[in-house]
Amino acid sequence: MFYKIIKNFFLKKNVTKRLLKQKNQLAQQKIATVGLLVDETYFSNTAALVDQLISKGIEKDNITVLIYKDKIKSKELITSPFLALKNISFAGEIDKPEVVDFLETPFDILINYYDVNKNALLLLTIKSKANFKVGFDSVDKRVNHFIIKTLVDEYEMFIQELFKYLKILNKI
Repeated sequence: MFYKIIKNFFLKKNVTKRLLKQKNQLAQQKIATVGLLVDETYFSNTAALVDQLISKGIEKDNITVLIYKDKIKSKELITSPFLALKNISFAGEIDKPEVVDFLETPFDILINYYDVNKNALLLLTIKSKANFKVGFDSVDKRVNHFIIKTLVDEYEMFIQELFKYLKILNKI
């Protein structure tokens, strides 16, 4: 427990430092590739969320999912690339190659599907090379380019609102 507190303290320090250096640059390109960062600690309907994206015209091959969980149970089976707090060092370095690949991929849009300020998730969002980042209003306003005010359980409404505004912004 004490280890988690110290780790979160150093991660928060790292996130704050990165947020001060971050430059918000928006690309004006159409959306073809989607990165989806999901906190499955509170939301376990990732497959339905992906289906909603597919129903809006995004191809399944162009959607990449990264799952974050606070704790991974020993017998739990996760098919998508995943990350836990234990995979992040005090300095904010990540030891899983599939997560590093996810962060280095220049997605047209990164959907941050979490509504709780967790330092590990904020760090992943900041480190991502995505061109356009979308998330919830309850998360730190500096990490996302676009914010949607809904609840995490209302994923249909989130996707509906997202695509409504992407159409207005001429990104789809």
